[in-house]
Amino acid sequence: MHVAQFVHRYPPALGGAEAYTARLSEYLAARGDTVTVWTTTAIELTDFWRPKRAAVSSPSPLAGEGNRASRPGEGEGHTTGIASPFTRRSKTRGTLSRSGERATNQNHGHNSNGADAAPLAPNIRRYSPLHFPARRYVLKALSLLPVRSWQCLTSPCNPVCPAMWRDVGRYDGPLDAVHATAFPYSFPIVCGLRLAKRRGVPFFVTPFLHIGDPTDPADHTRRQYTRPHLRWLLKQADGVFVQTNAERDVALSLGVREEHVHLQGLGVDVAECTGGDRRRAHSSWGVTPSEVVIGHLANNSEEKGTCDLLRAAERAWAAGHRFRVVLAGPEMPNFRTFWRNFAGKHHVTRLGVLTDAQKRDFFAGIDAFALPSRTDSFGLVLLEAWANGKPNVVYRAGGPGELVRHELDGLQAKCGDVSELAHHLGRLAEDASLRRELGEAGRQRLPHDFTWDRSLSLVRDTLSDAAERPVTPTSARRVAATPR
Repeated sequence: MHVAQFVHRYPPALGGAEAYTARLSEYLAARGDTVTVWTTTAIELTDFWRPKRAAVSSPSPLAGEGNRASRPGEGEGHTTGIASPFTRRSKTRGTLSRSGERATNQNHGHNSNGADAAPLAPNIRRYSPLHFPARRYVLKALSLLPVRSWQCLTSPCNPVCPAMWRDVGRYDGPLDAVHATAFPYSFPIVCGLRLAKRRGVPFFVTPFLHIGDPTDPADHTRRQYTRPHLRWLLKQADGVFVQTNAERDVALSLGVREEHVHLQGLGVDVAECTGGDRRRAHSSWGVTPSEVVIGHLANNSEEKGTCDLLRAAERAWAAGHRFRVVLAGPEMPNFRTFWRNFAGKHHVTRLGVLTDAQKRDFFAGIDAFALPSRTDSFGLVLLEAWANGKPNVVYRAGGPGELVRHELDGLQAKCGDVSELAHHLGRLAEDASLRRELGEAGRQRLPHDFTWDRSLSLVRDTLSDAAERPVTPTSARRVAATPR
């Protein structure tokens, strides 16, 4: 099967959708499928809006020996290795030429003895986002034209890549299905839709809808992820993969046909996130053996709940509870603004982006994990905390609000209720037996409810089945693909 995968960023960029896309692409390639990833050169989200650095200007932390990265906007390359959403691999192998292209002597298809080699890794096509003066205001004005496909191209948050749009209009390689992710970055997704319609192949979307506070009908986060042009995109798809029942309900409420919605759910690879050294972590953090540690691994920001976590921690400290907060992951501008005026800095350790080894130590070193996020469609890091036997405390919002079962394997606070969150932090800080009970209950769920093989095989089987069916009358005539 030949699959085109569209995504706004790809490793070494960090993030949940980015890591998931890499994992899915590797999974398909390992089973003999040919995967072409269409993405951007962006590392940080801000690279969409202003020039900073390109993903292919330095060795990829995720690239293995003999792999190469493509130049921005031209050619095809491939990379291997799967990042955790907020961690970088600590070592790289291989060399780079002055152009930034990874040198390779690897022969694909056969090894030196003539035997079949390992399956090809995904091919990566990277495109540089367009930058120009007053970009945000120009795109905002252009997006007011009420043509949904046009709004997908001109939404100000987008990575605008004219060369990607051009190339999907020309691409004539073998193709059986198109899969795209994630909202609200509609430019790459509508490029995928254009390719699918032009070639007459099925088009699938994994939107990772952020649905926010379920009790607030005017929730800002949900409004941003269900804007008219995004609703239109969902209804263009031959299939929509959702991660929770709540996300499924939202998709149906937006007019997606029930038979087009596939409840997927994600998984965790326990070996990737366990086996850390608690003593080493505490030593590097300057934490005493008796000190309770509340961990947080995310894009540190208001949206991910980092600031609310620290606001709640201040209240818990004022009430006499003693614990340390350890923050890990990239820091967003609104968090840095908050941090400048935060009074409790001496109770907080900031680690920044972690290597894989540091991530394992992080989970070994903490006693509980906090993710009071408004913007998680699932929450892979919650599974990683459970894999280490650590309880989770979350807001009752989005994926975490469905994933964590209150008082069974974690604790929930009403979305935005800092006082309730502070109360739960205090409970976890004071009650070691509660932490063990909740954490172990979460760990017991993993082999039954959250395996990658089940999750990814559902996607592959769905794509393959759709590729075998005749195209619908509204699709363009399908050109012949290389036999699967």
